[in-house]
Amino acid sequence: MLLLLLLLAPLFLCPHGAGGAQTPNATSEGCQIIHPPWEGGIRYRGLTRDQVKAINFLPVDYEIEYVCRGEREVVGPKVRKCLANGSWTDMDTPSRCVRICSKSYLTLENGKVFLTGGDLPALDGARVDFRCDPDFHLVGSSRSICSQGQWSTPKPHCQVNRTPHSERRAVYIGALFPMSGGWPGGQACQPAVEMALEDVNSRRDILPDYELKLIHHDSKCDPGQATKYLYELLYNDPIKIILMPGCSSVSTLVAEAARMWNLIVLSYGSSSPALSNRQRFPTFFRTHPSATLHNPTRVKLFEKWGWKKIATIQQTTEVFTSTLDDLEERVKEAGIEITFRQSFFSDPAVPVKNLKRQDARIIVGLFYETEARKVFCEVYKERLFGKKYVWFLIGWYADNWFKIYDPSINCTVDEMTEAVEGHITTEIVMLNPANTRSISNMTSQEFVEKLTKRLKRHPEETGGFQEAPLAYDAIWALALALNKTSGGGGRSGVRLEDFNYNNQTITDQIYRAMNSSSFEGVSGHVVFDASGSRMAWTLIEQLQGGSYKKIGYYDSTKDDLSWSKTDKWIGGSPPADQTLVIKTFRFLSQKLFISVSVLSSLGIVLAVVCLSFNIYNSHVRYIQNSQPNLNNLTAVGCSLALAAVFPLGLDGYHIGRNQFPFVCQARLWLLGLGFSLGYGSMFTKIWWVHTVFTKKEEKKEWRKTLEPWKLYATVGLLVGMDVLTLAIWQIVDPLHRTIETFAKEEPKEDIDVSILPQLEHCSSRKMNTWLGIFYGYKGLLLLLGIFLAYETKSVSTEKINDHRAVGMAIYNVAVLCLITAPVTMILSSQQDAAFAFASLAIVFSSYITLVVLFVPKMRRLITRGEWQSEAQDTMKTGSSTNNNEEEKSRLLEKENRELEKIIAEKEERVSELRHQLQSRQQLRSRRHPPTPPDPSGGLPRGPPEPPDRLSCDGSRVHLLYK
Repeated sequence: MLLLLLLLAPLFLCPHGAGGAQTPNATSEGCQIIHPPWEGGIRYRGLTRDQVKAINFLPVDYEIEYVCRGEREVVGPKVRKCLANGSWTDMDTPSRCVRICSKSYLTLENGKVFLTGGDLPALDGARVDFRCDPDFHLVGSSRSICSQGQWSTPKPHCQVNRTPHSERRAVYIGALFPMSGGWPGGQACQPAVEMALEDVNSRRDILPDYELKLIHHDSKCDPGQATKYLYELLYNDPIKIILMPGCSSVSTLVAEAARMWNLIVLSYGSSSPALSNRQRFPTFFRTHPSATLHNPTRVKLFEKWGWKKIATIQQTTEVFTSTLDDLEERVKEAGIEITFRQSFFSDPAVPVKNLKRQDARIIVGLFYETEARKVFCEVYKERLFGKKYVWFLIGWYADNWFKIYDPSINCTVDEMTEAVEGHITTEIVMLNPANTRSISNMTSQEFVEKLTKRLKRHPEETGGFQEAPLAYDAIWALALALNKTSGGGGRSGVRLEDFNYNNQTITDQIYRAMNSSSFEGVSGHVVFDASGSRMAWTLIEQLQGGSYKKIGYYDSTKDDLSWSKTDKWIGGSPPADQTLVIKTFRFLSQKLFISVSVLSSLGIVLAVVCLSFNIYNSHVRYIQNSQPNLNNLTAVGCSLALAAVFPLGLDGYHIGRNQFPFVCQARLWLLGLGFSLGYGSMFTKIWWVHTVFTKKEEKKEWRKTLEPWKLYATVGLLVGMDVLTLAIWQIVDPLHRTIETFAKEEPKEDIDVSILPQLEHCSSRKMNTWLGIFYGYKGLLLLLGIFLAYETKSVSTEKINDHRAVGMAIYNVAVLCLITAPVTMILSSQQDAAFAFASLAIVFSSYITLVVLFVPKMRRLITRGEWQSEAQDTMKTGSSTNNNEEEKSRLLEKENRELEKIIAEKEERVSELRHQLQSRQQLRSRRHPPTPPDPSGGLPRGPPEPPDRLSCDGSRVHLLYK
């Protein structure tokens, strides 16, 4: 059932009485609605606010319930029920909301309370009388009256009847107060301890038979000085029942020695995390929480402001080293990184410079007050402050620590004030923020006022003023523990005067009593954890305009951050934990891309025109003699190479990162296949011309016929090698998108950002290896093409009539490629220049190739009208003779081949005749004796020569020169 609490503005009560009862209505409509009392409301079960306003009567058996706001109680019937006669129950008694007085006055420790004039709770007009138990006497007024929610007098308390001072036994406390040094906390803590001793000794219910006395020395926060005074405290009478050091370094020394003397150590100003080690310091307690209590607060603030990178600088002492070790573990758990860690012993100049050099922004500083002034003097010199930086410091410095004159620094007060502005401090809550009375019957504000009167200087100039409540409560914790040990208040216990440094029993009882301490002090609730450290809240402050302002509290036990939203930042908002790096990609100039794309498109159109022209006129003899199929491959290759310009200019401006690998592959395949087809077909022509016509004797038979399939096979071999290489590259080590990062650039505006330029590339893991293979292979082809073109520049052949144009195209392509390839590799980080060189080299080489190979053919066919095929030309003229030089050369070569054939046949006939003649001569020599010599003295005559022999040589000559 819906319960609606209707809290209305103050209304006048109904005329019938304070309860707002109406005249009974005997009709069957039910009971008339009742309005709520002053400072109260009525729960109308099952009705909404609008329904309550809309009705006047409630049904029979309907119940309403009175409720009150604030410190008020319902007087009179709390629940009314609608009766059948139309009236509400108990209408004769009004229901009112009246103030109640504090219920704490209804109990009295070690006494009794008598309430008259009212029942519980205490209402206006109620009276209480206080009586103490035997052996106790009342301190304060014995009677108090409740009026408008307030008691007329403060609550008294019962004190035990104490032994006169002359008969009380002294219990001595040995204390070390640092009146100077790294932390001069004794300046305020010593007066606070003295004030606490006065208050404790004046109480009759605490240590009634004993009087606490103080023996103290100035340790100067120096372990060496403290060692001297510790020796005096231990070896000089009287015996001290407890030791109270201040400063972590001094407390460490005292606590380690105390266990050998069976002494409890209670510190009021030690924050070193190392002191929480129970094995090392078994008898140590402290009302000052451990410094590690700051770390959860710091981590919470880092998370609140979204900081993931911090830096630290610390003074080289155990307290700060252990605190920083603890902080490092906590930030690591929270996913925060300490990027830079610096330490110093006495001179912070170099560490501060290192922080500046490393671009530290969020800096945690751990050092004593005197060193803090040195640090921030260097911070001012290095300009490590302002809207880009946040410093986290310890909160227990004096409020004006940066204004105190320090001869060890050379910075003015104004410079120091400027350097520390805006820093954050985390400080243990050392003064109860609630204005409630402590066990000493003082509020925290009354304590501050009382202590201020005892100080000789202004509180801001007094060291340890913030820790003074801890010192005050330390005495109370000790007094309560000793009171419990001695059986104060009538209970049995040990005799404190029997304590000595060999009495382990009394030490153990004091330890147990101290460990169970729980009371309200001026610093808040005092309780110790298992390690003897105080548990408390953390106060977060910020220096604003030269003074500290509270901006929040943090309870680490509940992970509860109470934020007041009063933080102020020099830049208007919390700074970034590092220079905000904005990654920007360097994209190709769109004007350049469009311009080159237009040129490439026109080149593709030109290639298509040339290809169409070549195919259409493939029957023309002049075109046939230029190997048109190879020229077609050249045109296709140029088209593919020109098409590669488009993916070459595509980057992240046009495509997403997922499409980038496909664009990379398109670049590679289009360029590779375009080069292989375009250049490979020209290279094949020039290779064949060189192979056939530069060998005068060995290749004569090759000149007779040209088999086209060999040319096509050569081009296919070059293309196949490229396809195989590219396929292996793509499968084994595919191209992908890689990012090249450049040096950061500072924007012109004064903003805490830097620009990180980046450039997209197509690359693979073994990119240099693949490029070496590809460029090496192609480079050799280019060089070899240049060589072949030069060697065949004077050759004239009918089979490939455009080889000189091919050679010229090879020159241009090779030179452009050999220059562009290394230049683009050098300029790869300059996207516009690299694209311009590569794309224009492709465009120009393609244009030159197309123009050189195809434009002369077009011009010749257009100007000379040589559009007929060889068969058509024969039918029209009856002869295949042509007047051009190439036709004459062809005819002469044909005639020469016929003559050579005839000569070969004649030579074969002559050889046969010689063989026959020789056989006949041998036959005659056997038949006839040798012929006598000629009488005239000449040689013997031989047989006459045959007729054929006589005419052989002449006929040969005739045939050769026919």
